Amino acid sequence: MRILLVEDDAGIADLLKQVLTAQHYVVEIASDGQIGWELAESFEYDLILLDLMLPKLSGIHFCQQLRQTNYPALLNRNTPVLMMTGADAGTNRIAGLDAGADDYIAKPFDFDELLARVRALLRRGNIERSPLLVWEELQLDPSLCQVRYKGQPVHLSAKEYKLLELFLRHPQRIFSYGTLIEHLWALEEIPTENAIRAQIKGVRKKLREAGVADCIETIYGLGYRLKESPAQPPPHESNQPTAPVEEPQAIASSALQSVSLQLTQAQLTTSIEQFWQQYQPQYQERLRVIEQAVFAMETATLGESLRQQAQREAHTLKGSLGSFGLEAASEISGEIERLLQNADRLDQPQKKHLSELTLRLRQAMEFSLEAGANVLNPLGLLSEVATSEGLPFKPPILDSFQCSRLLIVDADQVLAKQIRQIARVLNFAVEVATHLSEAQLQIKRFLPDVVLLDLTVAGSTERGFEFLSQLVSQSQIPVLVFSEPASLNDRVRVAQLGGKGFLQKTIAPTEVMKAIVNVLQLPNFTKAKVLVVDDDIQLLEVLRQLLQPWGFEVALLNQPQQFWQTLEQVEPDLLLLDIEMPELNGIDLCQVVRNDLRWGDVPILILSAHNDETTVQQVFMAGADDYVSKPIRAAELVARVLARLERAKVLKKLRSLGGI
Repeated sequence: MRILLVEDDAGIADLLKQVLTAQHYVVEIASDGQIGWELAESFEYDLILLDLMLPKLSGIHFCQQLRQTNYPALLNRNTPVLMMTGADAGTNRIAGLDAGADDYIAKPFDFDELLARVRALLRRGNIERSPLLVWEELQLDPSLCQVRYKGQPVHLSAKEYKLLELFLRHPQRIFSYGTLIEHLWALEEIPTENAIRAQIKGVRKKLREAGVADCIETIYGLGYRLKESPAQPPPHESNQPTAPVEEPQAIASSALQSVSLQLTQAQLTTSIEQFWQQYQPQYQERLRVIEQAVFAMETATLGESLRQQAQREAHTLKGSLGSFGLEAASEISGEIERLLQNADRLDQPQKKHLSELTLRLRQAMEFSLEAGANVLNPLGLLSEVATSEGLPFKPPILDSFQCSRLLIVDADQVLAKQIRQIARVLNFAVEVATHLSEAQLQIKRFLPDVVLLDLTVAGSTERGFEFLSQLVSQSQIPVLVFSEPASLNDRVRVAQLGGKGFLQKTIAPTEVMKAIVNVLQLPNFTKAKVLVVDDDIQLLEVLRQLLQPWGFEVALLNQPQQFWQTLEQVEPDLLLLDIEMPELNGIDLCQVVRNDLRWGDVPILILSAHNDETTVQQVFMAGADDYVSKPIRAAELVARVLARLERAKVLKKLRSLGGI
């Protein structure tokens, strides 16, 4: 299937292309509406993914132009259009659908949902509406990118898969060489006729080896088409009612939990991180345009051209940052966009709020950049915080941990969400109250261990002081005041009323959490013991550096012959075993452990640089619990270790209760 992607954000466009290509779609990118229109006039596409706000020709005008009847020769006049935009207002959805779009998805979007909507739109143009494409007992499942015959898998190359899917989707159509090229090859990789014949021959050969009768016939002088199946009537003769189109939401929540078998969730996360690192300078430049507009507004020199440009940049950041996993930054960008839209009508407090939001957006983006490759993983994010910021907090890994409860009393929901994201990674239970009456109810119901209070949430600082006094005197709950820059008298009054600290809203959320942790004086948690076995001494030291900041007690062994003696000395809670070692490899050691009554239940993670299916199968057949590929990413490793320790803890409880 050939898709035209019209998107001016290069980072999102490249990321989408990789996700769609992994699903065997051929994707061509247009960076503005005019280029997209020229491609739509010249080549045939099965689907158009169209951004709403585009330079030169907007998505609305593109779609209207596409659907107009005065373009009778336009190949794509009836091609399904999926509109994408960071604007989530109902009016934008209505405008897009009225312009002729078939579906609409708001940025930032979930990639599984996007792919589900793509599959649904591709089915709508076909007589066969089933999620499966079927010819006799041959089945192709687009959602899983799998081909099966009589229930057994048929292994095809990516291009062979695309050829078969094209024939199955259009059972009555004859495809010439030129048509096959248009559907299955990008403009930069046009093949020769001999190359196409070789691909057709490859499909036929593999299907024949699987037991499938030749289902692709040659129409001499014209091309190829799918043979009519003798086991079922042709589609136009079927008396069966057409199956309803499956709703995208239902598809997205089905058994498909990752983007595809071709692009796993781990691979997707890695790709997103790589694209973020590649394109983050461009997003920083967009932020600078916004900052210029805000400064011009404060100095009464903001022109309409700069205002519109800054609003467009905020709109782009809203969709893009969310797709890269920076949800809080995405929400801030949306609020900035809304304020810039009405910049000429903002009063002084609103202008001040816009300036603060811009500062907060820069802090959110820079904090994420400092986290490096772990920006999308909360565990990796916390690892950076714990290491570089010196947090005295250790991650919860054993039963002695008791979850701390934080109540945030603040009307700024964007800022509250930023703090909540980091607090939850630190295993805090978090509630947010946006006014005093709600806070009073939460205190009775939620019983917080600490309160983060904005003095102005009640409408006046004086009422905030009254609430602080009530909290301290009646409930003895420690309170941190979190507010705008205040006078020395306000700080003195907070201290006199029993507040545990005064934090300005200009500080980063990580600093807020450091203060909260210090106020609670959380104890260190009992350390889990991890034994790492690898003949690479340098790698052992790297693993120690990765795991120790999380509170793990790490024992290292580079001589596998001493494994059993070390195992009994250390008594680890978890084993990390390298798969390739002299004399005794990780699989050998794993099997030995699983055959021992005392150590048979200890969690085992295997480390390997090999990701082939045979190796992974051997690892799990030996009894390993998980598999970590090299090069090792800190966030992934810690996440897997924590998950296995938690699972082992639950199983131990169930056994003690007779549950298993």
